Amino acid sequence: MNEHDERGNTMTGVDPGRLDDQQLMKELETIHRTRHDTLLYASNDALRAHNERMAQLEGEYLRRNPRRPVAAGRTREGARERGGCGETTAPRS
Repeated sequence: MNEHDERGNTMTGVDPGRLDDQQLMKELETIHRTRHDTLLYASNDALRAHNERMAQLEGEYLRRNPRRPVAAGRTREGARERGGCGETTAPRS
């Protein structure tokens, strides 16, 4: 693999497809931990690189785990049941 992607932008980090499952999870944990500071304080170029890397890592995770468990509370229906999504719920009598 060369150091450039199809658009000619320099890639950061190892191709996610070459990481084993444990390395992929470690990379995901790191990028999610640094997300907030990157959004608030990084340059536009750094934020763009962070976005691209996160999409690569998350895409690889989803490719490997197409049937990952989904918590009921993390679905639209689950959010509605707990009164989320900005909707107001009438008090129940």
